[in-house]
Amino acid sequence: MSDRIRTDSDAAARGRRILEALRLYQAADAAMRRRTRQAMSMSENDVLVLRFLVRARGEGRTVTPTDIARYLGISTASTTALMDRLEQSGHLERTRHPSDRRSVLVTNTSQADDEVRPTLDDMNERMMAATAGTTDADADVIVAFLERVQAAADEVAPVLAEVDR
Repeated sequence: MSDRIRTDSDAAARGRRILEALRLYQAADAAMRRRTRQAMSMSENDVLVLRFLVRARGEGRTVTPTDIARYLGISTASTTALMDRLEQSGHLERTRHPSDRRSVLVTNTSQADDEVRPTLDDMNERMMAATAGTTDADADVIVAFLERVQAAADEVAPVLAEVDR
């Protein structure tokens, strides 16, 4: 076997090994998120919005219904229904924008913080523990890889739509 064929074969095997590890992480992450949603009796979008609001509050950012719709990639009607549901359950509140009477600001409530924060903090602590011992050089390689994977995933077009033509 030539060196080039062996090198190509080694690279393919290495790529498969890396992608399999990534798939296993994605499956574990999806299962963890499912358990979290079930424990909180919420939909995926409900939990995503609460996490989005918690993060925005921590960063000192305001959030509007439009921000939520863009973040989730859903219609304004779906966003309104989601916010109605979370407001009824005591997880978010809407207030008038202080300088724009036409706009509404959305924030999570202290009840939402009390319910979501322990789960997010526990998850964050576990993930940070997994990064222990990682050097700056390791982090640079990992982040660059994940950015390439994200870009590749973002470029994937729905193939089924093209097959139906």
